[in-house]
Amino acid sequence: MIIFGILASFAALGAICWLLFNLAVFALPFFAGVSAGMAAFHSGAGPVGAFTVGILAGAATLVAGQFAVTLLPSPLLRGGVALLFAAPAAFAGYHASHGIAAMTMPSEAWRQAFAVLGSLIVGITAFVRVSQPVLPSTSNVAQNERYLPAK
Repeated sequence: MIIFGILASFAALGAICWLLFNLAVFALPFFAGVSAGMAAFHSGAGPVGAFTVGILAGAATLVAGQFAVTLLPSPLLRGGVALLFAAPAAFAGYHASHGIAAMTMPSEAWRQAFAVLGSLIVGITAFVRVSQPVLPSTSNVAQNERYLPAK
């Protein structure tokens, strides 16, 4: 049972790291949503209104970024928009990596080294994910033609 507990702990830690890694891409929309929600709450909107404003602001930020990357003609402008999303993701990746390293390493130098490495990996991944335009797919018939038997 002890071995099962150790394996389950490693699996849970891996799942948390995977989740943090994937969610870091959405650091900018999350920050925009939380900021707008807090501003709405402090202006008297109440908890439900603040939550609604936060969700709408975060979704609007994400959709605006995806539209900008998809519709901007210049690769330099698309890269700038992707950098706007990658910078907060790298910041979040640094702190997530530092927090995980703090639980496992006594040396502060190694903690910082792993935190910077995690920041670079998360930032580059976020940049690559966001900089690729989301193009609409073609019709389902065209996609499924390769699976139809030859006549």
